[in-house]
Amino acid sequence: MQKLITAKAWLLTLALLGGCQTMQPAARRAGASAAIEDEPEWQQAATPQDGEKIGRVAAAWSEALADARKAGFAGALKAEGPLLDPEAALARAAPPPGAYNCRLLKLGAQPNRGKAYVAYKPFFCFVGVSGDQLFIRKQGGSRRPGGYLFDTAETGKLIFLGSEALGTEEAPLAYGENPARNMAGVLERVGDFRYRLVIPWPREGSKLDIFELIPLPQQP
Repeated sequence: MQKLITAKAWLLTLALLGGCQTMQPAARRAGASAAIEDEPEWQQAATPQDGEKIGRVAAAWSEALADARKAGFAGALKAEGPLLDPEAALARAAPPPGAYNCRLLKLGAQPNRGKAYVAYKPFFCFVGVSGDQLFIRKQGGSRRPGGYLFDTAETGKLIFLGSEALGTEEAPLAYGENPARNMAGVLERVGDFRYRLVIPWPREGSKLDIFELIPLPQQP
């Protein structure tokens, strides 16, 4: 049964890859030549609001973990090991292209907007290459994030800039095309074949969203 599900996920990925170019960050397409050359590429593409969120990722970790512990989820946090350890990032953050088993955990509660800890069921996602740049894309579901990974000057860290596809949309909008859909975060490796995508201060509910990515043991 697992092989059948994996094969279906792979076929779905192939069907969707043709639309991946729509995820290209709008800032890169429109005016990269006018950007300040000394700035990292991700800063040239990111909105000021998303740049500020990424700069405050440590504060998001601190507040989100404190909220979850106060709400009685200390045991659940500990059970996740390095996934929920802010200091667990390792060198060589870039995930290899392929199919992944992914999970979403939401930590911390914005005022009157949800629980302090929620762990969702696993789903399939995909890491691919467009030109010389890695991208991540969720497969299936009513909300399907997708976006590109940018190198940084920091060892063990990549910057994610993306958006979401909703409902029957074939692919996520380009980053920056609809600011209400923008997503920005940090991708890190936290173990052998274990990665996390950290989204600080998401627009809905939580203070920190964490996507766990683990490569499927049998790649299609």
